[in-house]
Amino acid sequence: MKFFKLFPVILILTVLSDNGMAQVNTANTINYVQNRAPLRTNPYIELPLGAIKPGGWLREMLIRQKNGATGNLDKLYPLVMGERNGWLGGDGDQWERGPYWLDGLVPLAYILHDKELIAKVKPWIEWTLNSQQPDGYFGPAKDYPPEAGIQRDNSHDWWPKMVMLKVLKQYYSATGDKRVIKLFTNYFKYQLKELPAHPLDHWSFWARYRGGDNLMVVYWLYNITGDKFLLDLADLIHQQTFNYTNAFLNTDMLAKMGSIHGVNLAQGIKEPAIYYQQHPDKKYTDAIEKAYADLRQYDETANGMYGGDEALHGNNPTQGSELCSAVELMYSLEKTLEITGGVSYADHLEKIAFNTLTSQIDETFNNRQYFQQANQVMLTRHGRNFDVNHSGTDVCYGLLTGYACCTSNMHQGWPKFTQNLWYATPDKGLASLVYSPSTVTALVADKQSVTIKEETNYPFSETIKFTLSTPKKIIFPLELRVPAWCTKATVKINGKTLEQSEGNNIVKIDREWTSGDVVELELPMHVFKNTWYENSVSVERGPITYALKIGENIKKVDNEKDPLIYGKTYYEVTPTTPWNYGLIDIRNDKLNEEYKVEKASAMSAYPWTLNSAPLIIKTKARRIPTWTLYNDMAGPIPYSIIYNEGIPKQPDEDIILIPYGCTQLRISQFPVVGR
Repeated sequence: MKFFKLFPVILILTVLSDNGMAQVNTANTINYVQNRAPLRTNPYIELPLGAIKPGGWLREMLIRQKNGATGNLDKLYPLVMGERNGWLGGDGDQWERGPYWLDGLVPLAYILHDKELIAKVKPWIEWTLNSQQPDGYFGPAKDYPPEAGIQRDNSHDWWPKMVMLKVLKQYYSATGDKRVIKLFTNYFKYQLKELPAHPLDHWSFWARYRGGDNLMVVYWLYNITGDKFLLDLADLIHQQTFNYTNAFLNTDMLAKMGSIHGVNLAQGIKEPAIYYQQHPDKKYTDAIEKAYADLRQYDETANGMYGGDEALHGNNPTQGSELCSAVELMYSLEKTLEITGGVSYADHLEKIAFNTLTSQIDETFNNRQYFQQANQVMLTRHGRNFDVNHSGTDVCYGLLTGYACCTSNMHQGWPKFTQNLWYATPDKGLASLVYSPSTVTALVADKQSVTIKEETNYPFSETIKFTLSTPKKIIFPLELRVPAWCTKATVKINGKTLEQSEGNNIVKIDREWTSGDVVELELPMHVFKNTWYENSVSVERGPITYALKIGENIKKVDNEKDPLIYGKTYYEVTPTTPWNYGLIDIRNDKLNEEYKVEKASAMSAYPWTLNSAPLIIKTKARRIPTWTLYNDMAGPIPYSIIYNEGIPKQPDEDIILIPYGCTQLRISQFPVVGR
């Protein structure tokens, strides 16, 4: 089995200064809090919240979040997010949904430096900080009877506190409010005392599978305070968390349908990497590598996600993937990248962001799908072959369709993606590991501030331009990722070619920088294919999977049946053009001849819609008359057959493929037919 390459090759380019002498940074100043002994030194360090500002289409995405559900969920979903929420001291929901919303709202507010959103966050933060009891417990503390209609009747469940720990960690990163440190210290003392008698799975099984989030914040606090009891607590939390390391290395869990809940997996897959910081045994990183390799073999589809609707459900392209799983897996990849430095994790992160996440939430950021399909041709209220069905609403776009956990949890995806575009490095430099238009202002060298503006239309564009601004000349290393799909990248400084690099590498440029210096990274993109379930094929270019462009009829439905559960309205989408095409068998060396990449329109502020796709791919395909609807889905995908004797040959037709993230209806995994 082919595993992911965990540690990339780093190409170090030491550039001579004007006097011909190699410049070396020898200062001992620490710019950002790093892992303190005995924790392992990580290759990358998260920057303070607000240090990275989005630009271009990414800023537009975050503005739409602000104007959409993220900025207005208290108005759109008052039953849960209104004043009665338990995390505001009310008698309403006191479990995960309030913290889930804040886990996206807090970073969005401080990344945008938006006073209105910061004001919206403040009551939740203040109530939480003031809720701590003398024994260290914090959060809602009331137990309600079942007839009260509360989602969980025991407020002491460890799980929702884990989400709020992440929220407060981000709030501290943006504000430096020392009350967070006090609350964390007292709560973790409470956990150390209580967990032996009331372990993570005492009130619900969720915390046992998601203990890695708790563990992550324990280490974060240890790096600030150095309190030794936190390392004992870390070992205890790890012992009580589901043993992902053993499951990944020594069982066939990821090859078995129904073996684990999809969101538990998305969150828990990072736990071995989190614990690896305290106990740097290679088995932990091996476990993660094998997990992603097994997911690719048994469960993944062309959008970068795995079938999990809700339990793990294989790699048939009509199986659903949950929106909560997408945003949680993105966060797991971000933390794993920070700890291990593995280029493959950044590649995977971009694939989910630019394909799954862009298509599973609509352009208003008010409607989303609970489940998404890689081959998705009918979005109607109808039962499907999912592990769980919610009255047939799971693939319809709406605020509450499917299940409302995703209504609360979807908000973290893009803000945390933005927060992890750039990292500090232990040698007092910066690293650009995930690409999108942005500007970072950070400390390098001996606490000297530098601003780097990243201009690009990536993931559609092949060129990324970095322009530096600094008050004076400054020496520091700059690291740039070369994705695995890129066969040969080129790095230029002030117009002069510095180096070329193969894919799956980190290029490290260590030099003296002057304000106005420009670094250009060229990542040539080519069309390539990947093979999936039933020998189906995806067409990909760079980090983007391309899907069949299908005409869409969008119908708004007034829900008179169960509006309280699934929303007053939702949207169904049905096709107006054929979808049952097979791609014609083409040799890999002929792909660029048969798949023509064309600019479709000028790059718009928001390129993720059917009609604003900046690029298209034109090719030929053939209809497969026997491939028809089943349960309002694309029926069982025909196995790719190169030679089919006795079957009438269908005529070649011109088809258009567009970026997956621009679609609501799609075929992204095609059967192959012979010439």
